[in-house]
Amino acid sequence: MRMVDLIEKKRDGLALTDEEIRFVIDGFTNGSIPDYQMSAFAMAVFFKGMTDHETAVLTDAMMRSGDTIDLSRFGDKSVDKHSTGGVGDKTTLILAPIVSCLGGKMAKMSGRGLGHTGGTVDKLESIPGYKTTLTVDEFLHQVEQVGVAVIGQSGNLTPADKKLYALRDVTATIDSLPLITSSIMSKKLAAGAHSIVLDVKIGSGAFMKTLEDGQKLAESMVRIGRACGRNVVAVMSNMDIPLGFYIGNALEVREAVEVLQGHGCPGRLRVLIQNAVEDLLVGIDRRGQQLLAGDIGDGDHRRVDDRHQRLYHHVVGAFRKIPVKPHILDQVILPRLNPSPHSIAVLRQPLGLLLCAVPGSQLRDRRLQHQPHVRQVQRQLDPVLNGIQAQRIGFQR
Repeated sequence: MRMVDLIEKKRDGLALTDEEIRFVIDGFTNGSIPDYQMSAFAMAVFFKGMTDHETAVLTDAMMRSGDTIDLSRFGDKSVDKHSTGGVGDKTTLILAPIVSCLGGKMAKMSGRGLGHTGGTVDKLESIPGYKTTLTVDEFLHQVEQVGVAVIGQSGNLTPADKKLYALRDVTATIDSLPLITSSIMSKKLAAGAHSIVLDVKIGSGAFMKTLEDGQKLAESMVRIGRACGRNVVAVMSNMDIPLGFYIGNALEVREAVEVLQGHGCPGRLRVLIQNAVEDLLVGIDRRGQQLLAGDIGDGDHRRVDDRHQRLYHHVVGAFRKIPVKPHILDQVILPRLNPSPHSIAVLRQPLGLLLCAVPGSQLRDRRLQHQPHVRQVQRQLDPVLNGIQAQRIGFQR
């Protein structure tokens, strides 16, 4: 079997056999298939697509390219969440501690930024001392002790996706339904969670630009997840405008910390988190839903009742347990996440004028133009460079 023949076959729009798909993934993982051939194959898939069966086999092959994690010890309390990528999306940073303190076991493997979207791993690496690479034993220990672990694709977990994910980012092959589906679901299935919420972003700041494309992606991922015996739910959310008020890894972490401390949560972000929490709590101790019955915080401490105070206490407590250096939250993280004024672009409208929509991808691209090296397969981000503070659409002075 030759890779060039499989590239030609897919280029001509023909379906690949199970054995051919596994040959491609195995060869790319072990290095016998070079990047340039895999790039050509990804482009062929981008233009010609894959059948549902091909996508399912591709997902399975990528999942089996490395180790898998057994979370059966946690039963139906093991949960996971994934976003297909947006701008200003710090949902995981807020959601994970909340789910943890409400009885869930959030065991999550996250990716880096792809295209114009931000990555949770990149955000976490703006925290000095935070480890995004853990062994399987360390990962399970943290889930057991803290209730939440968010890591990158470390060790030997889905190495095929790790390589292909980086390659797609620099070869203009990101927006492909089968490649997105297999990338997301191979990670989710390898991470072992019982219940998974998939947040499919739609709009100018997302990979799926239309509702129809979003529905196709959601249905594809749910179908594969349920076929593998997982409880999978997909929700679709608008990404025509960024989530929250900040864009930029360090600034988004700071905004997440402020929300967890009870200083208020922007409306769209709050609704998204509440819906995700409710979906993840299905099958978990329902006490969490009663505790969360109001809002995550409206910024007016005079109106925050005892129920919310208890929620803040438990959430911040869970956040502080995440293993970083001693006292790093108060002494290092918050000061570190205050970038100097020259690194922040504040987007404001002239006095008395209504702020109109700016496509989310353009806001992200404004950051990326200052870091051209992020378009390389191996790159290191500056966590505080050129964060953006944006007022909400319709805000008027």
